[in-house]
Amino acid sequence: MKYKFLLGLMSAALLTATSFGLNGTVKADQINIRIASGHPPTVVYAGLMKNYFQSELKKAVESKTSHKVKFIEGYSGSIVKVFDTFEGVQNGVVDIGGFCYCFEASKLPMHAFQIMLPFGTMDPVQSVGAAADIYNKYPSLAKRFQNYGQTLIAIIGDGGYNLGTNFAWTKLEDLKGHKILGAGLNLNWMKQAGVGIVPVTDGLPGWYQKIKTGVAEGGIMFPSAWGPVFKLHEVGKYYTTIGFGSITWHGLTVNNRFWERLPADVKPVIREVAGRFQTLTGSANKVGYEKDMAWLRKNITVTDLPADVRLGWAKGLAHWPQKHANELEGKGFPAKAILNDYLSAAEKQGYKWPVRYVVK
Repeated sequence: MKYKFLLGLMSAALLTATSFGLNGTVKADQINIRIASGHPPTVVYAGLMKNYFQSELKKAVESKTSHKVKFIEGYSGSIVKVFDTFEGVQNGVVDIGGFCYCFEASKLPMHAFQIMLPFGTMDPVQSVGAAADIYNKYPSLAKRFQNYGQTLIAIIGDGGYNLGTNFAWTKLEDLKGHKILGAGLNLNWMKQAGVGIVPVTDGLPGWYQKIKTGVAEGGIMFPSAWGPVFKLHEVGKYYTTIGFGSITWHGLTVNNRFWERLPADVKPVIREVAGRFQTLTGSANKVGYEKDMAWLRKNITVTDLPADVRLGWAKGLAHWPQKHANELEGKGFPAKAILNDYLSAAEKQGYKWPVRYVVK
């Protein structure tokens, strides 16, 4: 894996940082770090933040420097909710935060580039690797976080997305008129497909109630959340493996004022641990996907769609990458180049697209 974009741009935080303000306390002998996510640690990436990133960072700092580390945890929305973790890092409410770009479409419009190319690889290792190639080639992606008082230290992969519902379906026509949950740009997987699906949006913690009360009838989600993590299987007894793709569209960022105050010998340790954490979000999700799918198969009805159904949906979306790229280009983003380079980056990872999208 490549981390040049992380190593080079961490120091760029110093250019925009001003004062430490109200951020976490840094003493000569102890560093207090407020770390948070709107998601609970039962969600894979948040669990890795708590159980891997924190423990590995504490161990590395204390073995390689004279400093001690103490974490003040804010998971499950106890400090910042899923919708405002990005702003929480920006404002210094937390020092390090993990969050989904899906809630920051206006501020990070280019960062969900994998969402713009649906039915990509379902392998999280390939997803993280291909996404890292794009971040390395386009430093502007990481630099954009500087506009919001923070520095990207790791990109985060998710497990592969499928479709969970409270009704059975086997062909695209069966979804017409049904209300399906999504977040951010992946709502377009439904809007743009021409199937007649009714998109509904909400943060994952609100999905259970929406499906239970009939506001929605299903959602595009990876299997861990549909199973015991958020217990969506209780209100949606059907899970269909259509394979929308594993999407790397979460990030781990650090507040710039906090970063400025850190001892010089601690910063490279954070970079190194963040790099390992990034890699692990791919491999851990890959292992977890198989385990979670096995659990779902034992507890609810799981249907594996034939390839022609997946291909039909992909063909229905073939026009959308070009359409969305045109919109982003009009706003000054190199969308066409990034999408084309990502198509190639995924292929270099060994993936074959069901529809080779054309973006001119």
